[in-house]
Amino acid sequence: MLGLVAALSLNVPTFGPLPAITRDPQVIYMDRSGAVLGVRGGRFPPPVNIAGLPPYVPAAFIAIEDRRFYSHAGFDPMGIARAIVTDLGTGHAAQGGSTITQQLAKNLFLSSNRTLERKGEEIVLATQLERAYSKNQILGLYLSRMYFGSGAYGIEAASQRFFNKSATHLTLREAAMLAGVMKSPTNYNPAEQPENSAARTALVLDAMVETGAITPAQRVKALASKPRVWKSAANGPAQYFVDWLDAQTKAKIGAPKQDLIVDTTLDLPAETAAGAALSAGVARVKGREEPQAALVSLDGFGRVRAFVGGTDYAKSSYDRAIDAHRQAGSSWKPFVYLTALEAGRTPDMIVVDEPVTINGWSPVNFEPGNRGPITLETALAESVNTVAARLADEVGRPRVAATAQRLGITTTINTDPAMALGTSLVTPIDMATAYDAFSNGGYRVQAYGMERIRTFGGQVLFQHGAPSVIPAIANPPLSELDRMMRTVVASGTGVRAKIPGYDIAGKTGTTSDYKDAWFCGFTGGLTTVVWLGHDDGAPLPRIVGGAVPAEMWRGYMTAAVKRLHVQAIPFGPPMTAVPLPPVTPLPGAPPPMAAPTTPEGNTTTAPEPPMAEPPMM
Repeated sequence: MLGLVAALSLNVPTFGPLPAITRDPQVIYMDRSGAVLGVRGGRFPPPVNIAGLPPYVPAAFIAIEDRRFYSHAGFDPMGIARAIVTDLGTGHAAQGGSTITQQLAKNLFLSSNRTLERKGEEIVLATQLERAYSKNQILGLYLSRMYFGSGAYGIEAASQRFFNKSATHLTLREAAMLAGVMKSPTNYNPAEQPENSAARTALVLDAMVETGAITPAQRVKALASKPRVWKSAANGPAQYFVDWLDAQTKAKIGAPKQDLIVDTTLDLPAETAAGAALSAGVARVKGREEPQAALVSLDGFGRVRAFVGGTDYAKSSYDRAIDAHRQAGSSWKPFVYLTALEAGRTPDMIVVDEPVTINGWSPVNFEPGNRGPITLETALAESVNTVAARLADEVGRPRVAATAQRLGITTTINTDPAMALGTSLVTPIDMATAYDAFSNGGYRVQAYGMERIRTFGGQVLFQHGAPSVIPAIANPPLSELDRMMRTVVASGTGVRAKIPGYDIAGKTGTTSDYKDAWFCGFTGGLTTVVWLGHDDGAPLPRIVGGAVPAEMWRGYMTAAVKRLHVQAIPFGPPMTAVPLPPVTPLPGAPPPMAAPTTPEGNTTTAPEPPMAEPPMM
């Protein structure tokens, strides 16, 4: 049988030098604490640093995939002989018999066709790999290239996908679970096939005992552990945010020529809470189909802390946070009332809720009838349409439009009478930008999510710098409007957004035909906007902004206020900006373009750092 193996190898055409091992650069997007949000660019990451992994991680793959990995020269004659006997018996080439080096050779250089000739090609290429690289280099390249299912290429991506942690922190059982996936990423996927995965994991642990990698006691302890396997990726909701920033990255530096890191403003735990809140809220909507939702959360300086553009990125990557232009409904009214307060009105001024006609248009309230004399504060808290329409007409609708633009609305604003009730189209990110001025002491911000772009070695290619803020609202109108929006939450249409112990204010929004429902709210230094609706404009089943959107807002904010720096809604200037930490190279990370003596080490010229950009407005 060994003669058959040798003859097979001899019949393979002679190969020249080992082909170059190349891959496209990757851009890794990290949250504000260094957690991985997503990767764009090339499919494969750099080779894994084996020395940086717990010893049982590579041992798990060797035990189940290639026990003689450290002793053979690229192929295992006994294993191949067994595979050939099986192939001859079945009449076609099977998958078995390949060493780790052969699997890598196939991944790097060969097609997926299963033929005896290709098996010979594997042997030749595997032998060449063994001559060119060390065993640990081959293993590191293998662990960076193999597919683990659920879109994860490489052990780091797999660890992040299934366990929401770096591969350097894998437990023994988690390592065995990932090693078990190699036989079939579909059949042994930990998230999709938990029973199959558990059985395969036990086999891996048995193999590790047999090879002496672990003791029987360690096997028992590992089997007794219960790792958390994420059914969907913890950073799944953040993929809309990553797409948004990826376009900005390309605009700033062009196509990357080496691996890069983008440090962002996002807080991944807050993002995860945002995704969960939207999913839970959407699941409560009973209708012909589930609607979509979006959420944008900014700190008092415009830094994006959470950003969700839809309920399931895998099903729809359309980003509703920045691209959905929808009517604002009554969440527009704070711009009307701020304009009125700046014109001399006060929260305690008496107005009359009564029928009104403006240029032939007669608005009606959501609740039937009219309340008669009420204060401006009550009118906003109860979202009285007749008062808002008359108020905008009195102070001038162009002035209302100017107010909204001054705070951050960038879309076209109509100035017909109905504009007072939010008929203009807006985006969630614009609404969050505008409302942020209410939360930070009256300062206009520019929403942004990218702090800097750097190489693996620490060279900074772009730095955002300190956030800029511009005075936009003076007092007393600011403090008066905040007082009125506190009442919205305390006793008005936004009561479902209350969070005990926190200073909360905001405004509900519902379009007249139930196509859009909003809740826009804030505490000191943190503003969040939630939108709910159907992409095709179909009406929601009589859902108002004070119902599901307010509940989704509260679900997210209850978690966010415990993580992010918030305070009581300020009367005046915002908090002092927190400086960014200094740039340091990733621990243990080799330069992405290393010397050509290591796998994937083709040298390339790094791009020139861009010229300093003007301060963000």
